[in-house]
Amino acid sequence: MSQLPDCDVKKCRGRPKVFNREAALDKALILFWTHGYEGTSLADLVAATGAKAPTLYAEFVNKEGLFRAAMERYIEKFSAYREAALNDDKLPVDKAIEGYFRATAACFTDRNSPSGCFFICTSTALSASSSEIATMLQQQHQSQEMTLRGFLTARRQRHELAPTVNIDALSRYLACMLQGMSVRAREGASREDLDSIIDTLMAMWPTLTGLCQQKV
Repeated sequence: MSQLPDCDVKKCRGRPKVFNREAALDKALILFWTHGYEGTSLADLVAATGAKAPTLYAEFVNKEGLFRAAMERYIEKFSAYREAALNDDKLPVDKAIEGYFRATAACFTDRNSPSGCFFICTSTALSASSSEIATMLQQQHQSQEMTLRGFLTARRQRHELAPTVNIDALSRYLACMLQGMSVRAREGASREDLDSIIDTLMAMWPTLTGLCQQKV
């Protein structure tokens, strides 16, 4: 009976699996998004990603490093989609804001991912030992508000907002609306529920931006 050469036997044994960083991050992202930073254990991450603990440590150093990478993955996958309307100079200010909020509502209620905003969902129930994670998430909240502030400032310079509008207050108000939408989505609100909130926002937009006073 003939035998396989040694080299063929080695091939039959198979090669070690190559670590897929993006696939691992996508799975870690879902875990953190669903259960929060402290509610997700290393054992959970190992089971979800299929990678051994030494592999995760070699790639991300520690759990905090993996969370940071997952957060960056969230920004990469979802922020560009949500902010596309804000970056479209062809859209008037009201349509750009509406497009941004509608895209956000779609993201928050997408059945292919956990409900709500990753930053807001993972900000809850952090202990004092997770102060660096809390600071990291707070910076992301501030970044979101700064994005809105920068957009509104640019549009006021184009005379699409009344010169008397308080940009800081308006950007804080809009950021708070986004946080509220995230909480509602987490509690089970549908896309239609969030869209009705956006309908109210757009009905109030002339008052919020001082445009109704200019028309009087």
